[in-house]
Amino acid sequence: MYELVKKVVGLRVEGAEHVPSSGPLLLASNHLSVTDSTFLPMAVARKVTFMAKAEYFTGRGPSGRFVSWFMSRDGQVAVDRDDKRAAVASLDTCLEVLRRGDAFGIYPEGTRSPDGRLYRGRTGVAWLALKSGAPVVPVAMFGTDRVLPPGRVVPRPARVRVVFGKPVQLAAIATDPENARERRAATEAIMAAIAGISGQEYVPRYARA
Repeated sequence: MYELVKKVVGLRVEGAEHVPSSGPLLLASNHLSVTDSTFLPMAVARKVTFMAKAEYFTGRGPSGRFVSWFMSRDGQVAVDRDDKRAAVASLDTCLEVLRRGDAFGIYPEGTRSPDGRLYRGRTGVAWLALKSGAPVVPVAMFGTDRVLPPGRVVPRPARVRVVFGKPVQLAAIATDPENARERRAATEAIMAAIAGISGQEYVPRYARA
């Protein structure tokens, strides 16, 4: 299935040399489409676990069923964003993925961009990075919003490109995952790195779901 989908979209990968082949890894990506979590793992030569909205696991229609299948088959972490306690608890599950030495993918914006711009990141990404010590590799997705634009239920062919940037150096910015100011500073550094490779305009406020 992977190889077929990769051929259909002509998947292009850049910066793969920045992705460690083993050990804990945090992939922090922009978020344009529900299909981001389908294409990003295709660009990495290792398993990637994601934190994903609970509704991604109950999708309907051709695209919804495909995404649901993909999310469920690899033990992805479902999170109910309407339940703050559940959302916070899910971070501990994500941390365990990193402590096992595995790769974890996260969308710091917390939801898909409504207009293609890059929105303010939520500090869970910094908490995970600082708590685990895992390297943070910024990721830029291109073209996934054309494969499945918001409101569309049937995917369509479009070129997809995945770009990996150099790991974000957080040591000089923050060290304490429990310090809100340091988490915010680390998150802003991660978002700046994503913007640097995606070319997106940065919006200093949270995107609405």
